[in-house]
Amino acid sequence: MSGEPIPVLWLCGPPGVGKTEAGWEIYAELGRAGVAAGYVDVDQLGICYPEPASDPGRHLMQARNVGAVVAGYRAAGARCVVVSGVVDTARGVHADRIPGAALTVCRLRVGQDELRRRLLGRTGSTVALADALRDAEAMDASDIGDVCVDTSGLSVAEVARRVRERTGGWPVPAAPATAPATAFERPSPAPAPAEGSVLWLCGATGVGKSTVGFTLFQRALAAGHTAAYLDLDQIGCCAPAPADDPGNHRLKARNLAAVWQTYRAAGARCLTVVGQAEDESAIRTYADALAPATVTVCRLHAGREELVRRILSRGQGGSWAQPGDPLKGRPTARLLQAADAAAADAEALDRAALGDLRVATDGHTVEEVADAVADAVAERSPTLSLPPPTASDRPQAFEL
Repeated sequence: MSGEPIPVLWLCGPPGVGKTEAGWEIYAELGRAGVAAGYVDVDQLGICYPEPASDPGRHLMQARNVGAVVAGYRAAGARCVVVSGVVDTARGVHADRIPGAALTVCRLRVGQDELRRRLLGRTGSTVALADALRDAEAMDASDIGDVCVDTSGLSVAEVARRVRERTGGWPVPAAPATAPATAFERPSPAPAPAEGSVLWLCGATGVGKSTVGFTLFQRALAAGHTAAYLDLDQIGCCAPAPADDPGNHRLKARNLAAVWQTYRAAGARCLTVVGQAEDESAIRTYADALAPATVTVCRLHAGREELVRRILSRGQGGSWAQPGDPLKGRPTARLLQAADAAAADAEALDRAALGDLRVATDGHTVEEVADAVADAVAERSPTLSLPPPTASDRPQAFEL
């Protein structure tokens, strides 16, 4: 398949139509059918601010990152890729930034009353209702998408089924099942090196990596820096994983380096990364891919009691809506098993003294943990503390 385009299905539409849920369901269906596939949420590929003046909405940035992730997934053995997320309401998908893809765009929609109800029912949503309704109206008036599916009154599974029916049984031709890969094929050309400062927060499940990491990212923005944030899990949704790399670290490292290159081109000087690493070998994989950027690894730690509390909360929806979250909605018994496993992982990481820094989170607020991380980083490497931003922090033009 190396010379053939890879089928890419992009589900677009305004917030609230069910893009992420339907996209993940299709990806999961492919996995259950034995098809090697990948999934990525566009919203996770544009968390870099302030946005370049030449790229309002960061659509070019996101499209370039989609292209990089699709290339990474293909090199790792994927035979098709599902993408979900917003697109430029004026121009649609910037398909020229996704080379080698046989792109199918499916627009999801819902009536204004139903969209309003869904958005008002979301917890913790930062989406402005008026903006979402305006985008929905603009997209309904446009010709964006090869097909359109109305999600009103449909379950997630029904939306996924209808999307595949309307797209002719996508992927077409049917992507063949593949055995788990034993080696990672590096794409050519590899991402160019990008300098800068990368802070990586790792630790056991439930320790607070995402919450603390996003807080530190927001602080960098508040200080006037052009900064970026990335969750490693969101650039590694590709199955089956290689037998010799079940954590998909080689794939994630490749995609991380490519996304960081895009963010640097947009003026970012610092990147906050969150994600797990079980040993020094995994850390070296990422550090080598990011070179010559300076990488500082900070491991967050929590005891079993705290991990139980946080994992139970996450299972009940007390966290951001991570695509494919394996804990959300699970029964208490399953969540307690996950907490036991997380506690064992935390102890193992402690014994191995993994990372450059260790910060305990038990009994502390998110802000207190963020303070501790910032202080630890500054104490270890004063040169990593960013100086006041200058005009050179931001590019004069953002060319992709």
